[in-house]
Amino acid sequence: MQIGEQLHKCVYTIGHSSHTSDEFVNLLQRRGVRAVVDVRSAPYSKYTPQFNKAELEWTLTQAGIQYRYSGQHLGGLPADKALYTPSGSPDYEKIAALPEFQSELAELVRVAGDDDTAIMCSEGDPMVCHRERLLARVLRSWGVEVIHITPDGELQRQEQGTLF
Repeated sequence: MQIGEQLHKCVYTIGHSSHTSDEFVNLLQRRGVRAVVDVRSAPYSKYTPQFNKAELEWTLTQAGIQYRYSGQHLGGLPADKALYTPSGSPDYEKIAALPEFQSELAELVRVAGDDDTAIMCSEGDPMVCHRERLLARVLRSWGVEVIHITPDGELQRQEQGTLF
């Protein structure tokens, strides 16, 4: 993907938060989402087991929504300790520069339909999640519109800011 290349695409983001499976599917269906890309580094939760990878994939498939796991390259908590700041936070600038990250995000954009794909993580508030702080910023720099679906189903857009 070339910086500045105008794609005229739109991608949603959503956090599963503490929703039930039915509530989550309803949020997606209300917005016409037909594909979910799971970007959690670890796609499991003891607090919300309905969002464990296998259970989520089954639920979405039953609802007619495609599921794709991309957390190994697009997750916000990489396994490589070199991708963290000295204080222990993920270094989003380093992560965004990785060829694997760039390639996987470009593939996500390539397969995304118009307004029908959602990037999913666990955090309900996109402003404290890598969906906004990393993925959305890179996507916007590529000319992709990013719209966050909030836990109450409302839509939230951010203005293009500086990258990191």
